[in-house]
Amino acid sequence: MSKILMKGNEAVAKAAINAGCRLYFAYPITPQSELIEYMAKMMPTVNGTFLQAESEVSAINMVYGAAGCGKRVMTSSSSPGVSLKMEGISYLAGAQLPCVIINVQRGGPGLGDIQPAQGDYFQATKGGGHGDYRLIVLAPASVQEFADMASDAFDLADKYRNPVMILADGMLGQMMEPVEFKTPKTDEEIEELGRQHEDWCICPNQDGDLKHHHEINSLEIDPLVLEQHVIKLYKKYDQIEANEIRYETHNINDDNEIVVASFGTASRVVRSAVDELNAEGHSIGMVRPITVWPFPYEEIAKSIGPKVKKVYVFELNTGQMLEDVKLAVSGKVPVEFWGKVGGIVFTPAEIKEKLQACF
Repeated sequence: MSKILMKGNEAVAKAAINAGCRLYFAYPITPQSELIEYMAKMMPTVNGTFLQAESEVSAINMVYGAAGCGKRVMTSSSSPGVSLKMEGISYLAGAQLPCVIINVQRGGPGLGDIQPAQGDYFQATKGGGHGDYRLIVLAPASVQEFADMASDAFDLADKYRNPVMILADGMLGQMMEPVEFKTPKTDEEIEELGRQHEDWCICPNQDGDLKHHHEINSLEIDPLVLEQHVIKLYKKYDQIEANEIRYETHNINDDNEIVVASFGTASRVVRSAVDELNAEGHSIGMVRPITVWPFPYEEIAKSIGPKVKKVYVFELNTGQMLEDVKLAVSGKVPVEFWGKVGGIVFTPAEIKEKLQACF
């Protein structure tokens, strides 16, 4: 199959449709507006439903209703819009409803600006909504990976009956790269996916022997019942941590003097600097978390070889993944951080300068 040159926002939308998404509810916000525009144009061509909600709050509650019917449903937004969705996301997690949420991050806090940032890491991985819950969070670094994650996200959501977030950023949403797409699912395959949810979803609600009254709810008035429900959720999260951690390593070996950690599109800038320094005779290894929850604590810990003097974390925020890296390192070596905020992206030369100072 030939590759197509596409923007990240459009590529992930096309990939979601190919993966069987037939319901999409959202509200426009830069820098993800091309995604909603693509869905508005293309969903009717596959007998899908696109609806521009009156607000982000409305959109996420429409997702709740569609997910409760066992359908593959998606929403997308950018940082302030995702903040508005957080109550609904907590409801979705509490009711164990599968769905996909895309955040094309921009600068913050508040309305911030429309430039790329990674300031929503805490929100995505530590629970931006209320209560004890977890999202599966995927962090793509290329347009190809962004597109591939659409089908992965739906499969993970269905497998664990859990919301999945793809944590992208404005740079990835706006850049254009060649993309190869997976074969679109047929109508028959999409119907079969829906039938896999019939033991819990509210559809079909038929008379006679097939009649059932499945309840979709996250309200438990009895504290003992709620306690058992949360314990059940965390047993599921334990399974996710055991089975779904994803990461990429680069040049990890026993000669490393420094190990670098970075995620998303920022990691591509960092890797360029690492490659330049390695070509000059240094030995720097790199770990890129692909799932930022569940987080690859063990892999980062194992990357600290006998010669490693420091772990360096680079993010487009004030140091959010940094906290998870520190937990992984567990005091074995110093952990240093440098980042840029306000929608400013660091350059390979800046990263190289920071790393050179370590030698």
